[in-house]
Amino acid sequence: MCGIAGWINLDTTRPGLDAEAVLHSMCERIVHRGPDSEGIWMDDTVALGMRRLSVIDLKTGDQPVFSEDGTVVVMMNGELYNYREVREELAKDRIMFVTRTDTEILPHLYKKYGDAFIDRVNGMYAFSLWDLAKKRLLLVRDRFGEKPLYYGVFDSKLIWASELKALIAHPSVKPELDLNALRHYLSFDYVPAPLSIYKGIYKLPAAHMLVVENGEIKTRRYWDIVSEAAATASNGGSPASAQKRSLSERAEELREMLSDAVRMRLVSDVPLGILLSGGIDSSTVAAFAVRHATERVKTFSIGFEEDSFDESRYARMVAKHLDTEHYEDRLSATTAGDLIEEIGGWLDEPLSDGSLIPTYLLARFVKGHVTVALGGDGGDELFAGYPMYRAHRITSLYRLLPGVVRTGLVQPAVEKLPVSHRNLSFDYKAKRFVRAAELPPVERHHSWFGSFLSDDQEHLLTREVRESTNADIYADAHRIFSESPVDDALAKMQYLDVNLYLAEDILTKVDRAAMRVSLETRAPFLDPRIADFAFSLPAKYKLRGSSGKVILKKAVEQMLPKAILDRPKKGFGIPIAAWLRGRLNPLLHEMLSPQRLREQGIFEPEYVAQMISAHEQGLASYHKELWTLLVFQLWGDRFPG
Repeated sequence: MCGIAGWINLDTTRPGLDAEAVLHSMCERIVHRGPDSEGIWMDDTVALGMRRLSVIDLKTGDQPVFSEDGTVVVMMNGELYNYREVREELAKDRIMFVTRTDTEILPHLYKKYGDAFIDRVNGMYAFSLWDLAKKRLLLVRDRFGEKPLYYGVFDSKLIWASELKALIAHPSVKPELDLNALRHYLSFDYVPAPLSIYKGIYKLPAAHMLVVENGEIKTRRYWDIVSEAAATASNGGSPASAQKRSLSERAEELREMLSDAVRMRLVSDVPLGILLSGGIDSSTVAAFAVRHATERVKTFSIGFEEDSFDESRYARMVAKHLDTEHYEDRLSATTAGDLIEEIGGWLDEPLSDGSLIPTYLLARFVKGHVTVALGGDGGDELFAGYPMYRAHRITSLYRLLPGVVRTGLVQPAVEKLPVSHRNLSFDYKAKRFVRAAELPPVERHHSWFGSFLSDDQEHLLTREVRESTNADIYADAHRIFSESPVDDALAKMQYLDVNLYLAEDILTKVDRAAMRVSLETRAPFLDPRIADFAFSLPAKYKLRGSSGKVILKKAVEQMLPKAILDRPKKGFGIPIAAWLRGRLNPLLHEMLSPQRLREQGIFEPEYVAQMISAHEQGLASYHKELWTLLVFQLWGDRFPG
């Protein structure tokens, strides 16, 4: 696990700069991603840098790594889980390896297969590959976006880095806030790729490769979820035969895939553990880890003082059932409140997912014991665990009611429900449901996840901002939804989440929180074999009635306590609504004061003041919207532009 940075000169006739000093400066900004060593390599065209967190091959695994003839050089952030199998394959060609690190397979695979080499890699990664003979650069991001990669063209240079703070350390980069990206953040709670919060700086989307050759820059998608028909055919069957296979038969297939995915991700030369929330996803990972581990497995969880947010008893239940060496920390409002003012300093972009705080605190706690941790990320998106998937089906029934009944009776009644600040309270869910039920599916889906709808932004943003930006916030989401390689409505919504919410919220949150303390995290559910399998399933094997993850529960029913399989999803949140009225209230007023907002010229002070007042008086719960604004302000205080 590392961080990378570098650039390529698109115009070699322009005067150069002190490349080594600049590259070192960029790498210094991401020391937290790789505190163990620094690697630098450059020629007249490219400069490649990285910081390393030693996990595989502690003695000889420093980068860069090279092909045998020295004409291909690679710097990588990530882990390649099938590197041992690939090394054995390459050894048949009498290729001589000089290290035991996983990264070294990349230049050899590239020499043998060209750009198709990436098809033979199973892992999480963002890497730069420089072909000296062809003067050709590749930047590649993993299939799901577990590892970040930013890039931009400035002063005839394509500059890249794992984090924005490293990229903007290059003297050619002049960061400027992208107001269109801000509008996306306000609706999605994150900035979706390929946008970044800065003009001219982009995120390479998951499963994409960027190629620079002959001064030309091209990006392409190198992998996608396999459609049901293709996945079934690759297994020697037909779509019809897949539909006929019983739930038990398919669950057995899934069990074998999960077992192997966890096994591959247990390879490490440093201490390793499991992030255990007590939900079915992390519990599944822990159960398979216990099966494959050669020593007692360490599990870690975090509890909350506020009961409606606390899941620690479920984690303890699983730990006892699996006989793991369990560690637990407890989160208080004081601990979290002290941390909130700091998050702007280590977030590259504003990200208002409230679970960022406990994720960071858990990572910090875990790092005191291990260097690598496996988690359950991806299970909700692949196996329909989010309540929003069920809500779409309920919406179809709700919309059968006459419009006059929905708008004249149901909505007014729901709006009168008393405000509760408990986790996922009934009034909160009901109000968001009826508000979004009238919207088209894509907008509806993201309004359940996000904060401000397009109509809300007409009141929130100043006229100058509205007139200088594009209000079509969901255009790219509509494109992804319409181009998805799957057919049924549930799978299309899952596909949308894999490409947006999973990549740019969930995995970004985990990466930034964990790498802040130099902890490597791994996600067995995000093995591409499991993803293809999940999208080859009929909807009934994922969502049945009010129950999601049907096949996953079937696959692990003999491995976990029934109480874990049957428990409702809670989420990994914090009591933001109550804190904004209490401990965080002074900070809220300071960061969103009318004077401050008028000086910024982005948000309408009166509209924001109305939200704060209504929330404080208990007339409405605007905690999600206010938290989104607060995080942006905290980010803006620490980052230029």
